[in-house]
Amino acid sequence: MVPPHHCACAAGHGSPPALRVRGGAREAEPMKGLARPALRARWCRLLWALPARAAAASPPPPAGASPSSGALNPFDRRLKRKQKNWAALQAEPAKCDYLREEVGGRIADRVFDITRTFPLALDVGSGRGYIAQHLTKETVEKLIQVDIAENALKNAVESEIPTVKVVADEEFLPFKENTFDLVVSSLSLHWVNDLPKAFKEIHQVLKPDGVFIGAMFGGDTLYELRCSLQLAELEREGGFSPHVSPFTAVADLGHLLSRAGFNTLTVDTDEIQVNYPGLFEVMEDLQGMGESNCSWNRKPLLHRETMLAAAAIYQEMYGNSDGSVPATFQIYYMIGWKYHESQAKPAQRGSATVSFGDLAKIEGLLKRGKK
Repeated sequence: MVPPHHCACAAGHGSPPALRVRGGAREAEPMKGLARPALRARWCRLLWALPARAAAASPPPPAGASPSSGALNPFDRRLKRKQKNWAALQAEPAKCDYLREEVGGRIADRVFDITRTFPLALDVGSGRGYIAQHLTKETVEKLIQVDIAENALKNAVESEIPTVKVVADEEFLPFKENTFDLVVSSLSLHWVNDLPKAFKEIHQVLKPDGVFIGAMFGGDTLYELRCSLQLAELEREGGFSPHVSPFTAVADLGHLLSRAGFNTLTVDTDEIQVNYPGLFEVMEDLQGMGESNCSWNRKPLLHRETMLAAAAIYQEMYGNSDGSVPATFQIYYMIGWKYHESQAKPAQRGSATVSFGDLAKIEGLLKRGKK
């Protein structure tokens, strides 16, 4: 989400970040290999009741992939592939996987909530297999993992589920219609250039009565970093350019899924807050996640004085009492089903046999029954 060269000055920080989810509704165990506190979750559920409607050797480049076409294609997909490949080849790639593993576990929880076995599932933008490691073969019998970065697939974590790895772009899924019983995706779709097309591709490869369960970053992600960099640039350079990539609004997400053909939609939002020693450590871990900015209109570099000013502003505006600084990640979770005639349908308008006005009489009837 930030340019990779900004992270070089942060190399060498040794302590893992403290990660927590804002609020206090749910507890989660610490992830393996990471000394961090347990998570507490606050989440808000929005229910959308809207009407129903062979591997490539290298992923095809997006049409018009040039800086001049940024209005249509905001992201440089080739650069994003390089960033993810670089992150997967680091000596300890799991050191920066704490956020992806946490969200992958929450996607798996939503899969477990559906009481059925999925013979064939697809993981779109699987990375190193952050969802697969949490699934069981009793729930998913076989999993196809798709990612734009071949190194991420080669270095995927082990899973008890039989998997097949395919190098492909999320916008160009190389599968036939009605192939998969389940499609999952975790923290990958926010980098696609054509999100409506990606949703339509996912809907197309799902079988009727198949389900899509996904997660992507939301609009309030890294607002502390964004504000700090903008204020520092205004002060030192007299203007600013975007350093955090654009995100989809939650209000638009339900409509995009509906337009793609999904029904019985559910959209959840989470805010996960991670505490870091400082701004440079935030940027270093973003680079380690493969989340550096790849927007065509990104600024090629930031001056040293601007970076130091941004770090001071970050600490002053958002710093914690213990000297650390928070970084907020807003996560959108989405569930959508492909239509099948066996699915429940709303009753026809005017077919009700009981009036809402009659509900007021229930209390009186219950009291009489007790007597």
